[in-house]
Amino acid sequence: NGILTGQPAAPESGLVVDEPPIKWCSVTLSEIVKRGKRLEASVYDVEAKQARETIARGRYPLTTLGGENGRAPSYTRGRFKRIWVKESDYPIYQPSSIMDIKPSPDGYISALTDTDIDALRVSKGQVLMTCSGTIGKVSYVSDTLDHLIFSNDLLRINCRNPSDAGYVYTYLKSKLGNKILLTNSYGAVITHIEPEHLATVPIPDAPVEIKRSIHNLVVRSYALRDESNRLIDRAVQLLTDALRLPKLEAFDADRDAPVETFQVKLSDMDCRLDASYHIPVVSALVRHLKQHAEEVTTIGDNRVSKGVFLPGRFKRVYVEKGYGRVFFGGKQLLELDPENTKYLSTSKHDKRMREELELKENTTLVTRSGTVGKTALVPRHWVNWVASEDIIRIVPASNDIAGYLYIYLFSEYGAELIQRYAYGSVISHVDDTHIRQIPIPLLKNHGAQQETNALALEANKKRYEAYLLEQANGTLVPLVLEE
Repeated sequence: NGILTGQPAAPESGLVVDEPPIKWCSVTLSEIVKRGKRLEASVYDVEAKQARETIARGRYPLTTLGGENGRAPSYTRGRFKRIWVKESDYPIYQPSSIMDIKPSPDGYISALTDTDIDALRVSKGQVLMTCSGTIGKVSYVSDTLDHLIFSNDLLRINCRNPSDAGYVYTYLKSKLGNKILLTNSYGAVITHIEPEHLATVPIPDAPVEIKRSIHNLVVRSYALRDESNRLIDRAVQLLTDALRLPKLEAFDADRDAPVETFQVKLSDMDCRLDASYHIPVVSALVRHLKQHAEEVTTIGDNRVSKGVFLPGRFKRVYVEKGYGRVFFGGKQLLELDPENTKYLSTSKHDKRMREELELKENTTLVTRSGTVGKTALVPRHWVNWVASEDIIRIVPASNDIAGYLYIYLFSEYGAELIQRYAYGSVISHVDDTHIRQIPIPLLKNHGAQQETNALALEANKKRYEAYLLEQANGTLVPLVLEE
């Protein structure tokens, strides 16, 4: 610095900065041969090696997860070229959506697609795991996922004993089990894991009673998620019936036209020149709402919300677990228990977290960047957790309208109105000012509105109960995995 600025160099302070310790371990030749002669350092990760040693010292003997004699054989489907269509009887889901409480299809494929479409379906009781890109995310197939079509990049795990499925699911989600699993990944840019790699993943062979107890907790947890989804479906249907809403496509009178054109009055421009803001579908939808609702107001109306706000951007300071608050972003918004969470420093961000970032029960959250319009209702276990500044908060006027507000924005009609305000040529965005302007109908049938609201809040309660049941496994897993 002295040479560059013309000032004398500052004397050394004597401060010693400790460099982070280098992770290293020794590996025997026999271990390399046993692990398929793989030479990537990640295969022999120090933490994974410690995890293997921990379960090896455990109170129960080890068996393997996959392989001919493993507890849970697995398979993937072959690659195929998708023929995408606007709509068909074959909605297809991406592997990442297995983590969503109520997943939505990525699109529709044609019956002419050159693959065995029915073989792509998952079955109730299976354990699913992402095996490409972000690997190691695990889910259990209950009523919600049963018989859905997933792409080939998803590992399907069938337990030889069906009552072991919840135990295998919990093991793969645990810190030790997941760490061991990830050592089998390969790929420099996009990581992958194959079914045969599960043959090298050890799993404690716990007594039947323990495995059954863990399995039952998982099944009950997922049953509550299924019930919450059914309540959400009922609430959406109640809203749709009360407003006599047809399918959204019915509002697009010119959907078969070779070129989509329409005229907009200067008085209706709202200072927006992007065509997506003025699509006729939205105008037709709003006219329909005005005809069949008692009143159409906006989200910003104080009868609907106390406030709609978007926290400001800031430089985040992350800390280790136990030293800060749980922090997650828009990608995890649809998960019951967001994975890959980080921890935001309490000492650095306490004031901002209390005033802007922390979540309150029954607040409606809407993603505002990238994938715009993903919507969630804050369950009780998220209270005081911290969400990203890329998520808009809609604080309901009261619990008497909180659930109704969420159902409306979650429905395809509310989602279409959110998308109307999106802007950006590469990455889409919406702001809190846009959300305040979204039209929302107040029903003529007050009883239907109250019932819609109650169904949504009951669904949110069941999701909280589902979370508690799965967390109860945390008291059983250490009995199996550790000494």
